Amino acid sequence: MTHLSVEMLAADATAPITSAGHAQLGIAVLAGIAVIVLLITKFKLHAFLSLIIGSLVLGAVAGAPLDKAITSFSTGLGTTVAGTGVLIALGAILGKLLADSGGADRIVDTILAKASRRTMPWAMVLIAGIVGLPIFFEVGIVLLIPVVLLVAKRGNFSLLRIGIPALAGLSVMHGLIPPHPGPLVAIDAVGANLGVTLALGVVVAIPTAIVAGPLFSRYAARWVDIRPPEQMVPERASDDLAKRPGFGITVATVLLPVVMMLAKALVDVVIDDPAAGAQRVFDVVGSPLIALLTAVVVAMFTLGRAAGFTRGRIAATVEKSLAPIAGVLLIVGAGGGFKQTLVDAGVGQMILDVSKGWHLSTLLLAWLIAVTIRLATGSATVATISAAGLVAPLAADLSTTHGALLVLAIGCGSLFFSHVNDAGFWLVKEYFGMSVGQTLKTWSVMEALISVVGIICVLLLSLVV
Repeated sequence: MTHLSVEMLAADATAPITSAGHAQLGIAVLAGIAVIVLLITKFKLHAFLSLIIGSLVLGAVAGAPLDKAITSFSTGLGTTVAGTGVLIALGAILGKLLADSGGADRIVDTILAKASRRTMPWAMVLIAGIVGLPIFFEVGIVLLIPVVLLVAKRGNFSLLRIGIPALAGLSVMHGLIPPHPGPLVAIDAVGANLGVTLALGVVVAIPTAIVAGPLFSRYAARWVDIRPPEQMVPERASDDLAKRPGFGITVATVLLPVVMMLAKALVDVVIDDPAAGAQRVFDVVGSPLIALLTAVVVAMFTLGRAAGFTRGRIAATVEKSLAPIAGVLLIVGAGGGFKQTLVDAGVGQMILDVSKGWHLSTLLLAWLIAVTIRLATGSATVATISAAGLVAPLAADLSTTHGALLVLAIGCGSLFFSHVNDAGFWLVKEYFGMSVGQTLKTWSVMEALISVVGIICVLLLSLVV
């Protein structure tokens, strides 16, 4: 594994790292992560500021000059935002159009109308998977919780029998499927093929969501049998709309960018000639930027105009969609800065050197690193970005499919056991009206289940692809 990029060989990483150097870098990594964890959990400092300070501490302990550490962080931040910032913004616009036009409600209502009492948990995981494809986890929760509460109340279900499948569908999409921020950054960091990652991600996501959703919800509902809290059952925004887009056109709009990116991956496999005209066309058509931009423009007509929105209303919807993602962009960018500081300090090369003597799968190693950072920081996105930066050198000699599986292994690890240092933990607790203990027994166990089932599926796939 010698084909490392110039960027990864920055600073003094080209020189052999001595055992003393390994020890110092290991201490630097632990110190940087410990500072981030302490600032986020103990002092309640925003993750963006915590990542900046942690990066500087990492550089200082590793013995890098402060100006070099600042340069590494700034470079990583800029590269990450440039690579994923536009995609995150386009995804936010698409999600907002889907929500405000009533398209999300149309999907929900149509599927629920076809579902029986026995199949309702399965319907919920399907709804969450479709709705959660283009939107962030937190937005998905806000969209689906009213539906979960209404279905549980009207059907006299235990809240968790309906809620766990919806949460599982959203969480799996968030951790494994582009264009969510974590998978996109990991794809960029390890140089994976986006289309192949997307295709394999769907293969991993389906059984994982089934096990952690409808199947696990049977046991979760027995452990914590609660009813929907009355004060949390809200009105739906789209109830005020005179008309809504149809089910078919809404689903087609949501799936459009996925189809475009998968088409590129398929053409790459079939033709495999970069000079061929068809492959060059699909390289453009299937790029994430073009795919998401096309979906957004199409959604303005198929969702916005179909709901009776004027041009001014569509413009206002687009504008409102961008404000809430400012924090996400900053955290993702700072995570990229932290990752680059790790790389430039030589940590990636250190892991490469140290792990050579281990009889441990690269995929399992990547998963374990992501699990550790997830448990420490509480952020799936930070865990994904940091782990991807650490294991990037290990991807140098991997095949295209195994590079994609490396991204998925990191994504699975980033979801492991959400607890009190994760904002999502408190969001679920408050919406479902549970105690901390009840949330740990249900939501946290569900997240751990997603992570474990996901990595098992990844390891099994690695044996056949």
